[in-house]
Amino acid sequence: MISRTRFWIFIGLILLVYLAGMFVTLIEYDSAQFAVMAMRMVQENDFINLFKGPEEYLDKPHLHYWLAALSFKIFGIHDWAYRIPAILVTLLGGWSCYGLGNALYNRDAGKIAALIFLSAQTIVLSVIDVRTDAVLTGFTVFALWQLLLYLQQKTLGNIVLGALGAGLAFSTKGQIALVVIALPLLCYLAYTRKWKMLLDWRVLVALGVFALTITPMLYAYYQQFDLHPEKVIRGKANRSGFRFIFWEQSFERLSGEGVGRNSSDYFFFFHTFLWVFLPWTVIGISAFGSRIKRVFKSRFKMGQGVEVLTIGGISLIFLLISFAQFKLPHYLNITIPLFAVLSGAYLVYLKKSRRENLLKVFRNVQYGIFALCFVVAALLTQWVFESENILVGNFYLAFILVAVYFAVVRKPVLSRIISVGVLSSVLLNLVMNISFYPSLLKYEAGATIADVVSEKSIPADRIYKIAPHPSWALDFYNRKPVKITNLDKVEQMNDVWVYATDEDLDALKEKGLLWEEQYTADQFRITRLQARFLNPDTRREVLRKRHLIHLK
Repeated sequence: MISRTRFWIFIGLILLVYLAGMFVTLIEYDSAQFAVMAMRMVQENDFINLFKGPEEYLDKPHLHYWLAALSFKIFGIHDWAYRIPAILVTLLGGWSCYGLGNALYNRDAGKIAALIFLSAQTIVLSVIDVRTDAVLTGFTVFALWQLLLYLQQKTLGNIVLGALGAGLAFSTKGQIALVVIALPLLCYLAYTRKWKMLLDWRVLVALGVFALTITPMLYAYYQQFDLHPEKVIRGKANRSGFRFIFWEQSFERLSGEGVGRNSSDYFFFFHTFLWVFLPWTVIGISAFGSRIKRVFKSRFKMGQGVEVLTIGGISLIFLLISFAQFKLPHYLNITIPLFAVLSGAYLVYLKKSRRENLLKVFRNVQYGIFALCFVVAALLTQWVFESENILVGNFYLAFILVAVYFAVVRKPVLSRIISVGVLSSVLLNLVMNISFYPSLLKYEAGATIADVVSEKSIPADRIYKIAPHPSWALDFYNRKPVKITNLDKVEQMNDVWVYATDEDLDALKEKGLLWEEQYTADQFRITRLQARFLNPDTRREVLRKRHLIHLK
């Protein structure tokens, strides 16, 4: 279906995209915030207590921060070092997608699934704007793959590895990991009627491995919270880390309690999926519809090439997260491996059943998506931010030649579909990583001011901020969190620097404080892009300012 040489060339191109994104400035808020939390672990030699600024952090388990801290220990505190664990676990996820596709269907489906997973837009973004979801997704699909092999082959090694993966996923983001592993497997058990597998002695071994794997995280929670009931976390005292991670966490997400509410749109993830699975969206939706039709047509009877692990898991996960009152696009990342396997198997099925007309439709769709990616990349680098990087022009020329090659040279239709899909992702994301993101992140004031601090040799331990507004990028690139103070204390200080908003400057002036040195940077919440910001003519209207002033 797809040659070994072509497969590894595409893997190499995807890795090139990941490599280019490693050196992009950290993105506020979550990515930079999590990097600062891991940085503090290393600097303070405290791997038990998690802090978000001055507040103790209960929301997520420790593993993501431990992995980042380990990378900092090995490579030093750098933005690219922070991204290394996420990239490695994402590659584990790609390998696991291959294994899952091979276990459910065949090797061709597995190879295509791996390429689809690694090139899906939200997965590429997750190794640049690194949050906990990259690690969660990789370990989750690894556990799913190994546990499926156990159900198929009844092998001790597979269930042990599956339990290990599940424990690592749980130690990354809590209960949601177990939910997204369990739901597809329960669908598989219901379809194959292998319920007796749950009563095997190997399951007890797996539970022991899982318990052992999550023990370090539970110990950290116990030390930080259960031993200190006097601590007030989010307005509540007597917070148990055990109770939170085993019970309260998911209910808080579903209800919005504690983390807040940002969307009551029950169709949020349905329209969000349209872009997170690019350039494979149309194929993914078609594959899901086709598989649902085949399952109902067979009246849920087992048959060759029919399985419900993917469609059942996708359906139940979508249903569950759609009722959450707090929603973000990257919550869909955990469904991408299932969509990748389903899509890869669907394409192989169309090829083997000689559905050439439908394959040609998908080929034309992929050509259209390639053209769309080309136009979007051009707009982002030639209109939104005018690029001066000569590499960008060379990339455009190279990809035009590639597009002409695939349009003119006769190749198998399936090969064209996969090739154009991967190249669409590579084109868009490589251009964004080497041109768009560097330009965009100039509007992240914290990183810009950090450059000033370094250039002017300003002592980082003399920098304060008044308002509790985030300064994660400044904290990270200064290698030191900015200290929080108030106006009354600032009046008593000499020879200090203040990182301030416009409102802070007005308050300082009202206090009669004067300063001679001032550095100013543009600020915009770049994770919430809007048309007025992207339009160069209206960008100034939505920009805020951040200032660094010297009080003598």
